[in-house]
Amino acid sequence: MIEKMFGRSLLAVTSAGVMMMTSSLAYAATPMPSQEEMWKIIQQQQKQIETLTKKLTKTETQVTQADKKIEATATLVEQTKSGGGNNLGWWNKTQIGGYGELHYNGLKDSGDDKVDFHRFVAFISHDFTDSIRFFSELELEHSLAGDGAPGEVELEQAFVEFDINDEHQARAGLFLLPIGILNETHEPPTFFGVERNPIEKNIIPTTWWEAGVGANGELGDGFSYNVALHSGLDTPVSGGSAFKIRSGRQKVALADADNGAVTAGLKYTGIPGVKLGLTGQYQQDLTQGNFTESVSATLFEAHADIRKGPWGLRALYARWDLDGAAPATVGRDEQVGWYVEPSYRFDTDLGEFGVFARYNSYDNEAGNSVDTEYVQYDVGINYWPHPDVVLKADMQFNDDPAGGEDDEILNLGVGFRF
Repeated sequence: MIEKMFGRSLLAVTSAGVMMMTSSLAYAATPMPSQEEMWKIIQQQQKQIETLTKKLTKTETQVTQADKKIEATATLVEQTKSGGGNNLGWWNKTQIGGYGELHYNGLKDSGDDKVDFHRFVAFISHDFTDSIRFFSELELEHSLAGDGAPGEVELEQAFVEFDINDEHQARAGLFLLPIGILNETHEPPTFFGVERNPIEKNIIPTTWWEAGVGANGELGDGFSYNVALHSGLDTPVSGGSAFKIRSGRQKVALADADNGAVTAGLKYTGIPGVKLGLTGQYQQDLTQGNFTESVSATLFEAHADIRKGPWGLRALYARWDLDGAAPATVGRDEQVGWYVEPSYRFDTDLGEFGVFARYNSYDNEAGNSVDTEYVQYDVGINYWPHPDVVLKADMQFNDDPAGGEDDEILNLGVGFRF
Protein backbone atom coordinates (compact mmCIF):
# COMPACT_ATOMS: atom_id res chain seq x y z
CA MET A 1 0.00 0.00 0.00
CA ILE A 2 2.84 2.40 0.92
CA GLU A 3 4.61 1.59 -2.37
CA LYS A 4 1.39 2.39 -4.28
CA MET A 5 1.07 5.77 -2.54
CA PHE A 6 4.70 6.65 -3.34
CA GLY A 7 4.16 5.44 -6.92
CA ARG A 8 1.18 7.73 -7.42
CA SER A 9 3.09 10.76 -6.04
CA LEU A 10 6.14 10.13 -8.21
CA LEU A 11 3.93 9.66 -11.25
CA ALA A 12 2.22 12.95 -10.53
CA VAL A 13 5.53 14.80 -10.13
CA THR A 14 6.91 13.22 -13.31
CA SER A 15 3.78 14.09 -15.27
CA ALA A 16 3.99 17.68 -14.09
CA GLY A 17 7.61 17.90 -15.20
CA VAL A 18 6.79 16.48 -18.60
CA MET A 19 3.95 18.98 -18.99
CA MET A 20 6.24 21.84 -18.06
CA MET A 21 8.91 20.69 -20.55
CA THR A 22 6.32 20.23 -23.25
CA SER A 23 4.90 23.68 -22.59
CA SER A 24 8.38 25.20 -22.74
CA LEU A 25 9.13 23.54 -26.09
CA ALA A 26 5.80 24.68 -27.45
CA TYR A 27 6.45 28.24 -26.36
CA ALA A 28 9.93 28.08 -27.93
CA ALA A 29 8.39 27.14 -31.27
CA THR A 30 5.91 30.04 -31.17
CA PRO A 31 6.32 33.75 -30.82
CA MET A 32 7.41 35.01 -27.42
CA PRO A 33 4.31 35.51 -25.15
CA SER A 34 3.55 38.82 -23.68
CA GLN A 35 4.43 39.75 -20.09
CA GLU A 36 0.78 39.29 -19.04
CA GLU A 37 0.63 35.79 -20.61
CA MET A 38 3.91 34.82 -18.94
CA TRP A 39 2.51 35.85 -15.55
CA LYS A 40 -0.59 33.62 -16.03
CA ILE A 41 1.62 30.64 -17.01
CA ILE A 42 3.79 31.11 -13.90
CA GLN A 43 0.70 31.29 -11.64
CA GLN A 44 -0.71 28.05 -13.12
CA GLN A 45 2.59 26.21 -12.63
CA GLN A 46 2.83 27.50 -9.02
CA LYS A 47 -0.63 26.10 -8.25
CA GLN A 48 0.41 22.69 -9.69
CA ILE A 49 3.57 22.65 -7.56
CA GLU A 50 1.60 23.51 -4.39
CA THR A 51 -0.92 20.73 -5.09
CA LEU A 52 1.85 18.16 -5.61
CA THR A 53 3.62 19.33 -2.44
CA LYS A 54 0.45 18.80 -0.37
CA LYS A 55 0.01 15.29 -1.81
CA LEU A 56 3.63 14.41 -1.03
CA THR A 57 3.32 15.71 2.55
CA LYS A 58 0.14 13.65 3.09
CA THR A 59 1.85 10.53 1.72
CA GLU A 60 4.82 10.99 4.06
CA THR A 61 2.44 11.33 7.04
CA GLN A 62 0.63 8.11 6.09
CA VAL A 63 3.96 6.28 5.75
CA THR A 64 5.03 7.45 9.22
CA GLN A 65 1.72 6.28 10.76
CA ALA A 66 2.01 2.90 9.02
CA ASP A 67 5.56 2.44 10.37
CA LYS A 68 4.32 3.15 13.91
CA LYS A 69 1.49 0.60 13.56
CA ILE A 70 3.89 -2.07 12.25
CA GLU A 71 6.27 -1.43 15.15
CA ALA A 72 3.44 -1.60 17.71
CA THR A 73 2.16 -4.88 16.24
CA ALA A 74 5.64 -6.42 16.40
CA THR A 75 5.99 -5.35 20.05
CA LEU A 76 2.60 -6.88 20.91
CA VAL A 77 3.54 -10.20 19.28
CA GLU A 78 6.81 -10.37 21.23
CA GLN A 79 5.05 -9.55 24.51
CA THR A 80 2.45 -12.23 23.93
CA LYS A 81 5.07 -14.86 23.07
CA SER A 82 7.12 -14.06 26.17
CA GLY A 83 4.13 -13.82 28.50
CA GLY A 84 4.86 -10.16 29.29
CA GLY A 85 2.80 -7.07 28.77
CA ASN A 86 0.63 -7.64 31.84
CA ASN A 87 -0.10 -11.24 30.74
CA LEU A 88 -1.63 -10.21 27.43
CA GLY A 89 -3.79 -13.02 26.11
CA TRP A 90 -3.63 -15.16 29.30
CA TRP A 91 -7.15 -16.45 28.60
CA ASN A 92 -5.82 -18.10 25.45
CA LYS A 93 -3.32 -20.04 27.56
CA THR A 94 -5.76 -21.35 30.20
CA GLN A 95 -7.88 -24.48 29.70
CA ILE A 96 -10.87 -25.68 31.74
CA GLY A 97 -12.26 -29.22 31.76
CA GLY A 98 -13.65 -31.86 34.06
CA TYR A 99 -15.70 -35.01 34.50
CA GLY A 100 -18.48 -36.43 36.65
CA GLU A 101 -20.41 -39.63 37.33
CA LEU A 102 -23.76 -40.53 38.89
CA HIS A 103 -24.24 -44.08 40.28
CA TYR A 104 -27.16 -46.25 41.35
CA ASN A 105 -26.31 -49.38 43.37
CA GLY A 106 -29.14 -51.84 44.00
CA LEU A 107 -28.28 -54.66 46.42
CA LYS A 108 -30.41 -57.75 45.85
CA ASP A 109 -30.27 -59.35 49.29
CA SER A 110 -29.97 -56.45 51.73
CA GLY A 111 -32.26 -54.08 49.83
CA ASP A 112 -30.01 -51.20 50.83
CA ASP A 113 -30.23 -49.36 47.50
CA LYS A 114 -28.26 -46.15 47.02
CA VAL A 115 -28.05 -43.37 44.46
CA ASP A 116 -25.02 -41.11 44.60
CA PHE A 117 -23.42 -38.40 42.52
CA HIS A 118 -20.10 -40.04 43.23
CA ARG A 119 -17.73 -37.47 41.78
CA PHE A 120 -17.61 -34.07 40.15
CA VAL A 121 -14.14 -32.93 39.11
CA ALA A 122 -12.90 -29.67 37.63
CA PHE A 123 -9.61 -29.36 35.69
CA ILE A 124 -7.75 -26.09 35.28
CA SER A 125 -4.45 -25.84 33.42
CA HIS A 126 -2.36 -22.93 32.22
CA ASP A 127 0.62 -22.53 29.88
CA PHE A 128 3.06 -19.97 31.25
CA THR A 129 5.37 -20.44 28.26
CA ASP A 130 5.87 -23.07 25.58
CA SER A 131 7.96 -25.07 28.09
CA ILE A 132 6.37 -24.32 31.50
CA ARG A 133 2.79 -25.31 32.33
CA PHE A 134 0.48 -25.88 35.30
CA PHE A 135 -2.12 -28.65 35.93
CA SER A 136 -4.75 -28.91 38.67
CA GLU A 137 -7.72 -31.11 39.58
CA LEU A 138 -10.33 -30.29 42.23
CA GLU A 139 -12.90 -32.92 43.23
CA LEU A 140 -16.18 -32.95 45.14
CA GLU A 141 -17.11 -36.47 46.28
CA HIS A 142 -20.66 -37.64 47.10
CA SER A 143 -22.25 -34.31 46.16
CA LEU A 144 -22.10 -32.73 49.65
CA ALA A 145 -19.15 -31.90 51.92
CA GLY A 146 -18.99 -30.45 55.43
CA ASP A 147 -19.64 -31.44 59.03
CA GLY A 148 -21.72 -34.60 59.09
CA ALA A 149 -21.89 -34.74 55.26
CA PRO A 150 -20.82 -37.87 53.37
CA GLY A 151 -18.52 -36.15 50.88
CA GLU A 152 -15.21 -34.35 50.71
CA VAL A 153 -13.66 -31.57 48.66
CA GLU A 154 -10.19 -32.71 47.60
CA LEU A 155 -7.28 -31.25 45.67
CA GLU A 156 -6.04 -34.19 43.59
CA GLN A 157 -3.49 -32.42 41.43
CA ALA A 158 -1.63 -29.11 41.51
CA PHE A 159 1.79 -29.21 39.89
CA VAL A 160 4.07 -27.33 37.54
CA GLU A 161 5.68 -29.18 34.63
CA PHE A 162 8.87 -28.11 32.86
CA ASP A 163 10.18 -29.29 29.49
CA ILE A 164 13.80 -30.39 29.82
CA ASN A 165 13.88 -30.96 26.07
CA ASP A 166 11.54 -32.42 23.44
CA GLU A 167 11.66 -35.92 25.00
CA HIS A 168 11.90 -35.31 28.76
CA GLN A 169 9.86 -33.37 31.31
CA ALA A 170 10.13 -32.65 35.05
CA ARG A 171 7.39 -31.78 37.53
CA ALA A 172 7.02 -30.49 41.07
CA GLY A 173 3.95 -30.22 43.28
CA LEU A 174 1.02 -32.50 44.06
CA PHE A 175 0.36 -35.17 41.41
CA LEU A 176 -1.24 -38.56 40.75
CA LEU A 177 1.24 -41.41 40.98
CA PRO A 178 1.84 -43.23 37.66
CA ILE A 179 0.76 -46.66 38.92
CA GLY A 180 -1.65 -49.08 37.24
CA ILE A 181 -4.24 -48.30 34.57
CA LEU A 182 -6.81 -46.11 36.34
CA ASN A 183 -4.85 -43.98 38.81
CA GLU A 184 -3.87 -41.37 36.22
CA THR A 185 -6.69 -41.91 33.69
CA HIS A 186 -10.04 -42.58 35.40
CA GLU A 187 -12.64 -40.45 33.60
CA PRO A 188 -15.88 -42.51 33.28
CA PRO A 189 -15.87 -42.82 29.44
CA THR A 190 -12.40 -44.45 29.56
CA PHE A 191 -13.26 -47.67 31.42
CA PHE A 192 -15.91 -50.38 31.65
CA GLY A 193 -18.16 -50.82 34.67
CA VAL A 194 -20.02 -48.33 36.83
CA GLU A 195 -17.63 -48.71 39.77
CA ARG A 196 -13.86 -48.89 39.49
CA ASN A 197 -12.39 -52.38 39.83
CA PRO A 198 -11.64 -53.46 43.43
CA ILE A 199 -7.92 -54.16 42.84
CA GLU A 200 -7.27 -50.55 41.80
CA LYS A 201 -9.09 -49.53 44.94
CA ASN A 202 -7.89 -51.84 47.70
CA ILE A 203 -4.38 -52.82 46.57
CA ILE A 204 -3.49 -49.76 44.47
CA PRO A 205 -5.43 -47.15 46.46
CA THR A 206 -6.83 -45.30 43.44
CA THR A 207 -7.20 -42.38 43.41
CA TRP A 208 -3.72 -41.91 44.97
CA TRP A 209 -1.76 -38.67 44.91
CA GLU A 210 1.33 -37.45 46.73
CA ALA A 211 3.56 -34.35 46.85
CA GLY A 212 7.07 -34.34 45.47
CA VAL A 213 9.19 -34.08 42.35
CA GLY A 214 9.35 -36.33 39.31
CA ALA A 215 10.50 -36.79 35.75
CA ASN A 216 9.22 -38.66 32.72
CA GLY A 217 10.20 -39.03 29.10
CA GLU A 218 10.71 -41.10 25.99
CA LEU A 219 13.48 -43.68 25.63
CA GLY A 220 12.86 -44.60 22.00
CA ASP A 221 11.43 -47.68 20.25
CA GLY A 222 8.12 -47.26 22.08
CA PHE A 223 9.59 -47.21 25.59
CA SER A 224 9.01 -44.43 28.12
CA TYR A 225 9.85 -43.99 31.79
CA ASN A 226 8.71 -42.13 34.88
CA VAL A 227 10.32 -41.66 38.28
CA ALA A 228 9.19 -39.68 41.33
CA LEU A 229 10.43 -38.91 44.84
CA HIS A 230 7.42 -38.09 46.99
CA SER A 231 5.59 -38.20 50.31
CA GLY A 232 4.38 -41.55 51.58
CA LEU A 233 1.57 -43.47 53.26
CA ASP A 234 0.79 -43.45 56.98
CA THR A 235 -1.22 -46.57 57.77
CA PRO A 236 -2.97 -47.18 61.10
CA VAL A 237 -1.06 -49.55 63.41
CA SER A 238 -4.04 -50.99 65.30
CA GLY A 239 -7.68 -51.85 64.80
CA GLY A 240 -9.39 -53.36 61.78
CA SER A 241 -7.46 -51.16 59.32
CA ALA A 242 -4.00 -51.80 60.79
CA PHE A 243 -1.40 -51.69 57.99
CA LYS A 244 -4.16 -51.60 55.36
CA ILE A 245 -2.81 -49.76 52.31
CA ARG A 246 -5.89 -47.73 51.37
CA SER A 247 -6.24 -46.49 54.95
CA GLY A 248 -2.74 -45.02 54.74
CA ARG A 249 -3.46 -42.28 52.19
CA GLN A 250 -2.72 -38.87 53.73
CA LYS A 251 -3.87 -36.87 50.67
CA VAL A 252 -1.17 -34.25 51.37
CA ALA A 253 -3.31 -32.63 54.07
CA LEU A 254 -0.91 -31.63 56.88
CA ALA A 255 0.65 -35.00 56.07
CA ASP A 256 3.45 -36.52 58.13
CA ALA A 257 6.59 -36.41 56.01
CA ASP A 258 9.20 -38.06 58.22
CA ASN A 259 9.63 -40.86 55.69
CA GLY A 260 9.22 -40.56 51.95
CA ALA A 261 8.86 -42.97 49.06
CA VAL A 262 10.17 -43.44 45.54
CA THR A 263 8.20 -44.72 42.52
CA ALA A 264 9.63 -45.74 39.15
CA GLY A 265 7.96 -47.20 36.10
CA LEU A 266 8.53 -48.35 32.54
CA LYS A 267 5.92 -48.35 29.74
CA TYR A 268 5.83 -49.81 26.24
CA THR A 269 3.54 -48.51 23.48
CA GLY A 270 5.57 -49.48 20.42
CA ILE A 271 2.78 -51.57 18.88
CA PRO A 272 -0.46 -49.80 17.88
CA GLY A 273 -3.23 -50.66 20.32
CA VAL A 274 -0.86 -52.15 22.92
CA LYS A 275 0.06 -50.54 26.25
CA LEU A 276 2.22 -52.44 28.72
CA GLY A 277 3.52 -51.19 32.05
CA LEU A 278 5.68 -52.12 35.05
CA THR A 279 5.91 -50.10 38.26
CA GLY A 280 7.86 -50.44 41.47
CA GLN A 281 7.65 -48.43 44.68
CA TYR A 282 9.66 -48.43 47.89
CA GLN A 283 8.13 -46.94 51.03
CA GLN A 284 10.65 -46.23 53.79
CA ASP A 285 8.18 -46.48 56.68
CA LEU A 286 4.42 -47.01 56.30
CA THR A 287 3.82 -45.64 59.81
CA GLN A 288 5.82 -42.37 59.41
CA GLY A 289 7.70 -43.17 62.64
CA ASN A 290 4.47 -43.53 64.64
CA PHE A 291 5.15 -47.15 65.64
CA THR A 292 7.70 -48.90 67.78
CA GLU A 293 9.32 -50.42 64.71
CA SER A 294 9.88 -49.20 61.17
CA VAL A 295 7.64 -50.90 58.60
CA SER A 296 9.14 -50.58 55.14
CA ALA A 297 7.11 -51.72 52.13
CA THR A 298 7.60 -52.58 48.47
CA LEU A 299 4.95 -52.46 45.75
CA PHE A 300 5.22 -54.29 42.43
CA GLU A 301 2.63 -53.74 39.69
CA ALA A 302 2.31 -54.94 36.06
CA HIS A 303 -0.50 -54.31 33.61
CA ALA A 304 -1.59 -54.66 29.99
CA ASP A 305 -4.19 -52.63 28.09
CA ILE A 306 -4.71 -54.01 24.58
CA ARG A 307 -7.19 -53.03 21.89
CA LYS A 308 -7.23 -54.74 18.48
CA GLY A 309 -10.17 -53.71 16.35
CA PRO A 310 -13.36 -54.28 18.35
CA TRP A 311 -11.64 -56.59 20.85
CA GLY A 312 -10.10 -55.35 24.06
CA LEU A 313 -8.28 -56.86 27.03
CA ARG A 314 -7.15 -55.33 30.29
CA ALA A 315 -5.21 -57.22 32.94
CA LEU A 316 -3.37 -56.11 36.06
CA TYR A 317 -1.41 -57.66 38.93
CA ALA A 318 -0.30 -55.79 42.06
CA ARG A 319 1.45 -56.92 45.24
CA TRP A 320 2.65 -55.30 48.47
CA ASP A 321 5.30 -56.83 50.74
CA LEU A 322 5.62 -55.30 54.21
CA ASP A 323 8.59 -55.90 56.52
CA GLY A 324 8.31 -56.28 60.28
CA ALA A 325 6.65 -58.56 62.79
CA ALA A 326 3.59 -56.39 63.37
CA PRO A 327 2.15 -56.61 59.82
CA ALA A 328 2.78 -60.36 59.79
CA THR A 329 0.81 -60.75 63.02
CA VAL A 330 -2.37 -59.55 61.31
CA GLY A 331 -1.56 -61.23 57.99
CA ARG A 332 -0.94 -57.95 56.16
CA ASP A 333 2.72 -58.50 55.42
CA GLU A 334 1.41 -59.63 51.99
CA GLN A 335 -1.39 -57.83 50.14
CA VAL A 336 -2.10 -58.91 46.59
CA GLY A 337 -4.70 -58.61 43.85
CA TRP A 338 -5.29 -59.14 40.13
CA TYR A 339 -7.99 -58.91 37.49
CA VAL A 340 -8.58 -59.75 33.84
CA GLU A 341 -11.17 -57.97 31.68
CA PRO A 342 -12.01 -58.95 28.08
CA SER A 343 -14.34 -56.65 26.13
CA TYR A 344 -15.92 -56.14 22.73
CA ARG A 345 -16.99 -52.79 21.19
CA PHE A 346 -19.15 -52.14 18.13
CA ASP A 347 -20.63 -49.15 16.30
CA THR A 348 -24.30 -48.59 15.52
CA ASP A 349 -26.36 -45.75 14.07
CA LEU A 350 -27.15 -44.72 17.66
CA GLY A 351 -23.55 -44.63 18.85
CA GLU A 352 -20.96 -47.09 20.14
CA PHE A 353 -21.71 -50.03 22.43
CA GLY A 354 -19.35 -52.22 24.41
CA VAL A 355 -19.79 -55.36 26.48
CA PHE A 356 -17.34 -56.70 29.05
CA ALA A 357 -16.72 -59.30 31.71
CA ARG A 358 -14.21 -59.04 34.55
CA TYR A 359 -12.79 -61.43 37.12
CA ASN A 360 -11.30 -59.80 40.22
CA SER A 361 -9.38 -61.34 43.12
CA TYR A 362 -7.78 -59.44 46.00
CA ASP A 363 -6.60 -60.10 49.52
CA ASN A 364 -5.41 -57.52 52.02
CA GLU A 365 -4.47 -60.30 54.45
CA ALA A 366 -2.75 -62.74 52.14
CA GLY A 367 -0.24 -63.59 54.88
CA ASN A 368 -2.97 -65.32 56.87
CA SER A 369 -3.31 -69.08 56.85
CA VAL A 370 -7.11 -68.77 56.71
CA ASP A 371 -9.21 -67.79 53.71
CA THR A 372 -9.26 -63.97 53.38
CA GLU A 373 -9.58 -63.69 49.59
CA TYR A 374 -12.34 -61.60 48.02
CA VAL A 375 -13.55 -62.60 44.56
CA GLN A 376 -15.79 -60.41 42.41
CA TYR A 377 -17.34 -61.08 39.00
CA ASP A 378 -18.66 -58.28 36.78
CA VAL A 379 -20.57 -58.38 33.49
CA GLY A 380 -22.09 -55.36 31.80
CA ILE A 381 -22.51 -52.95 28.93
CA ASN A 382 -21.38 -49.41 28.11
CA TYR A 383 -23.13 -47.13 25.64
CA TRP A 384 -21.39 -44.05 24.22
CA PRO A 385 -23.84 -41.73 22.38
CA HIS A 386 -20.81 -39.41 22.20
CA PRO A 387 -17.15 -40.33 22.82
CA ASP A 388 -17.17 -38.19 26.00
CA VAL A 389 -20.57 -39.32 27.35
CA VAL A 390 -21.31 -42.84 28.60
CA LEU A 391 -24.26 -44.77 30.02
CA LYS A 392 -23.37 -47.92 31.96
CA ALA A 393 -25.10 -50.97 33.41
CA ASP A 394 -23.55 -54.04 35.02
CA MET A 395 -24.16 -56.88 37.46
CA GLN A 396 -21.66 -57.38 40.27
CA PHE A 397 -21.39 -60.76 42.02
CA ASN A 398 -19.41 -60.81 45.26
CA ASP A 399 -17.89 -63.99 46.69
CA ASP A 400 -16.58 -62.96 50.10
CA PRO A 401 -14.29 -65.09 52.29
CA ALA A 402 -15.72 -67.32 55.04
CA GLY A 403 -17.91 -65.31 57.39
CA GLY A 404 -18.57 -62.58 54.83
CA GLU A 405 -21.79 -61.74 53.02
CA ASP A 406 -22.09 -62.69 49.36
CA ASP A 407 -24.25 -60.33 47.38
CA GLU A 408 -25.49 -59.44 43.91
CA ILE A 409 -25.56 -55.78 42.96
CA LEU A 410 -27.15 -54.03 39.99
CA ASN A 411 -25.09 -50.95 39.10
CA LEU A 412 -26.34 -48.19 36.79
CA GLY A 413 -24.40 -45.06 35.92
CA VAL A 414 -23.95 -42.06 33.68
CA GLY A 415 -20.63 -40.31 33.19
CA PHE A 416 -19.10 -37.53 31.13
CA ARG A 417 -15.93 -35.56 30.56
CA PHE A 418 -15.16 -32.32 28.77
